[in-house]
Amino acid sequence: MICTLAELRQKDVINMENGENLGRIDDLNIDSKTAAVVALILYGRPRYFGWFGEREDCIIRFSQIQLIGKDVILVTLPDTENCSNCTKKSERIIKKFMG
Repeated sequence: MICTLAELRQKDVINMENGENLGRIDDLNIDSKTAAVVALILYGRPRYFGWFGEREDCIIRFSQIQLIGKDVILVTLPDTENCSNCTKKSERIIKKFMG
C-alpha cells in the first residue's frame, strides 16, 4: 500500500494492546541515507482542556506498526503508561511530588 503523508495524517493510530486511540500522525522520521520511514511521530496533546498538562511526543518505531488500513493504523505498544516515549507529563509530575 502506498500512502502520502497527507493520507497518513488522516488515520487514527490505535494501540492493539489496550485499544487506546493515540491520536493521529503529525510527522515522520525518515532515514536520509536509505529513504526509509524509521518512525511515526505523534505530538503531545492537551489533556482535559490543558488543565492536566499534555502528553509528551509519542514516537512509534516502524517495527511496532502492525497494519496500515484504510481508516486506522494499528500499532503494538506494550504499555503506554510506562513507555518512555509515550509518558504522560501530568502523571510524571504527580509521581514526582507525591513520592
